[in-house]
Amino acid sequence: MDYVNLGRSGLQVSPLCLGTMNFGPATTEEDSFAIMDRAHELGINFFDTANVYGWKLGEGITEQIIGRWFAQGGGRREKTVIATKLNGRMSDWPNDQKLSALNIRRACDASLKRLQTDYIDIYQAHHVDRDTPFEEFWEAMEVLRQQGKIIYVGSSNFAGWHIAKAQETAAKRGTLGLVSEQSHYNLLTRTVELEVLPACEDYGLGVIPWSPLAGGLLGGVLRKIDKGRSASDNMVKELEKHRDKIEQYEKFCDELGENPADVALAWLLRQRAVIAPIIGPRTLEQLEGSMRTLEITLDDQALARLDEIFPGHRTAPEDYAW
Repeated sequence: MDYVNLGRSGLQVSPLCLGTMNFGPATTEEDSFAIMDRAHELGINFFDTANVYGWKLGEGITEQIIGRWFAQGGGRREKTVIATKLNGRMSDWPNDQKLSALNIRRACDASLKRLQTDYIDIYQAHHVDRDTPFEEFWEAMEVLRQQGKIIYVGSSNFAGWHIAKAQETAAKRGTLGLVSEQSHYNLLTRTVELEVLPACEDYGLGVIPWSPLAGGLLGGVLRKIDKGRSASDNMVKELEKHRDKIEQYEKFCDELGENPADVALAWLLRQRAVIAPIIGPRTLEQLEGSMRTLEITLDDQALARLDEIFPGHRTAPEDYAW
């Protein structure tokens, strides 16, 4: 495994990030343990989760599963760069959500307890909070760092100007600021190329794309339309919107002799500021299959062909102006 720095930080992470959103709702605890153990065997040291994962209000089911896995010992915690997120609603009370200093303090302590650890490697804002000034956000995060409860701070779903404002506020306070940004980014969804990716590149944030397979549309959907997740009503509806592009894409993947899912991930790894796409395996087989991605090198001709099938964006404002 060739590890990479997370943005401008000195933190070394694997170029694939293990997403844990399926742990609990779609994957049993036993199978989740097996996936995490195998991830370590494969050299993946970067795991992502969130306090809302598990989708039962306030329970943090996925964090609890990871915590029980850490508790088994064997260096599991020490070998893992764990990233979790806060912002989502954790109760019906008003202050158990968003990014107020109060919720940041409470949410962090709750995640630490569920994860059965005394520190979080990367503590991420799951979404921007337009009601909380960045001065308050950074003051709360600085306290957590001083207490040794978190090491780095990241964002998720921030616009380019949110990143700029967050970084400029951090700079005025003499702190490191954000080291990462999780964005919705894949061959079908490329809006972040306008301003988010350039902002991340300029400020030294590592980009961690979520939904790299566009909910399965880029994972060879035409080959498995008759079974599993690919046969859901929503999947069929989304496929019909993009059928022409998906047909061209899967044909091109056949020409390359590669699986569509692997090509989609390999493409992301060639994009500016991208550090590690988030893979969210439901099974051990899906995890192991993802490793092929790291062996694929897409040349300029292949990248140009993918841009023809899925046109992207130039940096703003040149994308829409002179």
